Amino acid sequence: MESESGPSGPRLAPLRIGPIAVDPPVLQAPMAGFTNWAYRALVRRFGGVGLPATEMVSARGFVEMDRRDAGEPGRLWGVRDEPRPLAVQIWDNDPDTLAEVARRVAHDFRASVVDLNFGCPARDVAQKAESGAYLLDDPPRIGRLVERVVAACGDVPVTAKIRLGPNDDQITAADVAQAVEGAGGAALTVHGRTARQMFRGQADWDRIASLKQFLKRIPLIGNGDLNTPRDVIDVFARHPIDGVMIGRAALGRPWLFARIAAALAGDPIPPEPTPAEQGRLLLEHLDLAVQRFGERKAIVLMRTYACRYGAGQPNIRAFRTDVCRVETIGAFVDAVRRTFPTDA
Repeated sequence: MESESGPSGPRLAPLRIGPIAVDPPVLQAPMAGFTNWAYRALVRRFGGVGLPATEMVSARGFVEMDRRDAGEPGRLWGVRDEPRPLAVQIWDNDPDTLAEVARRVAHDFRASVVDLNFGCPARDVAQKAESGAYLLDDPPRIGRLVERVVAACGDVPVTAKIRLGPNDDQITAADVAQAVEGAGGAALTVHGRTARQMFRGQADWDRIASLKQFLKRIPLIGNGDLNTPRDVIDVFARHPIDGVMIGRAALGRPWLFARIAAALAGDPIPPEPTPAEQGRLLLEHLDLAVQRFGERKAIVLMRTYACRYGAGQPNIRAFRTDVCRVETIGAFVDAVRRTFPTDA
C-alpha cells in the first residue's frame, strides 16, 4: 500500500481534449451496465476524475426509440442535468446513424465530449452488430466514421476508444490512430489488449506508448490494468502518454480516482475506506440506484456491484453468495449489515 505522503511522480503537462481541460489527466472508462448515473454520482462525490463518461449508447437503438416515439435511451438518463465535463460514448458502424445520434448528443444533451467506441469485443457488439472492435481491421472505414461524426458535432470534440487490433497477428492500432487523427479526432484512448484477448492476459503498455509517434497533435490516453496509484505513477513515468483511463479497478472502489489524483499531485493519499465506511457506501449506492431505476431493477444491478466491494475482508465470499440471491431492499441491507460493521 502507498505511503501516506504519496509516491512522487513526473510533472504532467495539462491534458486538453479540444477546448476541454481534463484535470487531473485521469478519465473514467465508459462501461456498459456499470457507469450509470448512480455510479457517476458516487465517483464525483469522492472526486479525482478529470472526465467521467456514460455507459456506451447504441446509436441504432437511439434512432429506433426515436422512430417509435419511445423516449430517450435509459443510458442517457440524467445526462442533461449532470455537472460538466461529461463524455458520452456511442457505437455503430453506419456513418449516417452515428452522425445523427452524435449531433443529438452534442447539441441536445450538451455532452462535453462525444466518444466513439471501436474497442468493444463483446459478441453482441463486435460479431453480431459488426461494430466496436470488429472495425479495427479497417482503419480507413474508422476514419470515415470519425470524419462524419466530427462534422456533425461542430465545436464539441470527438474522441475514439480502441484496442491494439483484432488479434496478435493483426495489430492495427498505428493505422487506426492515424486515421482517427486525420479525420479530426480530438483524442485517442487505447486499451492495451487485442479484441481476441478480451480481458485475459496483461495490458501491453509498451504497445500503447509506441502509438505516440504516430500522433502529431492529439493526446494519447492509455487504459488497462491500472489498479493502484502506484500503477498510474509508474506508467506516466515510463511511457510518453498524456492521460490514463480507469475502468474495472474502480467499480468496487469509486474512491480510487481520488487516491490517484492525490498521488499525481504529490499530496497525501487518502486511506482505503474502512469496512464500516464501505458498508455505508454500499447502502448509499443502493439509495442512488433506487432513485434512478426503482427498487426491482436496482436490486438486480446492486447484486453485481456489491460483489466487487470488500476485497480481502473476512467472510466476503459468504457475503457475495448471499447478496447474489437477495430480491428485496430489506434483504440487501441485511446482507450488508451482517458483513460490514455499519450502523447506517
